[in-house]
Amino acid sequence: MANFTDGRLKAMGASTERRKTARGTDADIVIGHFEGTGTRKLMLIAHMDTVYQHGILATQPYRVDENRIYGPGIADDKGGIAVILHSLQILNDTGWRDYAKLTVMFNPDEEVGSIGSRELISELADQHDVVLSCEPTAGPPEVPNESLVLGTSGIAIGTMEVKGRAAHAGAAPQLGRNALIELAHQMLQTQDIAKSIPGTQLNWTTAQAGTVRNQIPEKATAGADIRVTVADGVEKLQAAINEKLKNRLVPDTETTVHIVLGRPAFVAGEGGRALAQQGQAIYAEIDRKLDVVDMVGGGTDAGFASRDGNDIVVESFGLAGFGYHARDEYIDTGSIVPRLYLMTRMLVELGRKK
Repeated sequence: MANFTDGRLKAMGASTERRKTARGTDADIVIGHFEGTGTRKLMLIAHMDTVYQHGILATQPYRVDENRIYGPGIADDKGGIAVILHSLQILNDTGWRDYAKLTVMFNPDEEVGSIGSRELISELADQHDVVLSCEPTAGPPEVPNESLVLGTSGIAIGTMEVKGRAAHAGAAPQLGRNALIELAHQMLQTQDIAKSIPGTQLNWTTAQAGTVRNQIPEKATAGADIRVTVADGVEKLQAAINEKLKNRLVPDTETTVHIVLGRPAFVAGEGGRALAQQGQAIYAEIDRKLDVVDMVGGGTDAGFASRDGNDIVVESFGLAGFGYHARDEYIDTGSIVPRLYLMTRMLVELGRKK
């Protein structure tokens, strides 16, 4: 994908560079630079990776079924890459250069939290006036209309660890302190804690305890998926959990919970909202309705693009589709022309502003 996108950008006259991710995967980030004659600095972002394993095409092949094209990662986020490349090709063919600079960034690690590209996304976004992020949009029949998104959740990882005491499960269980039982107790008493903290969500999703059947487990761990949409959500959630942990079921056990924020929440500013509303007007030109969604539960690189205060960031300029991260992921071919129209018109209008 890096070779492909690099080649397409070069063919349109971009100067390109490849950078290795700072950590995590040993894949390339592709950055394309276009120099124009205008005044605005514009940035387009999408990601090249998917969640699927090698060999998935054997059981989940590319296929076309009427107005749907199926394939692993086709909506999330190959459709976003396609919107960027084809929109720029359309505008390039007309000689459009109404921008000071236009930067395209394709990263290879979004699905694992952009751990090696996040700092570069933030750094480059801070150098631009506008960032358009090209994650997919849902569309009919799953939702009434396609949309642009003004907010995505921050994502944090919660880890619960319980320390107990090992003992023979048959001969002397009373000498042990069962970490598994205490883990279950603590998970149950904290499972709804986020409901009292606006802008947070917590779900315990993994657990592990013990190594053999005939031993009282001395250690147990659990993992949580945590979503936040407010700046102090992690701190408030951590404090509330710490207070709950004081209530033990199994004596002489010790329980700790650590929360680590990965992807920050994205909340668009007034500039982003105005841009999304302009997108609605552009869609109205072709008699289509476009919704503006304030917040969705997934996390995207828009969080890193807006992290350092960039006010004009808008998400979901990709193609309409559904089934992301699941079997039978697809794009709706009926969204291709409207989405190309939206992106090209949006770029032209942005270029006109001084």
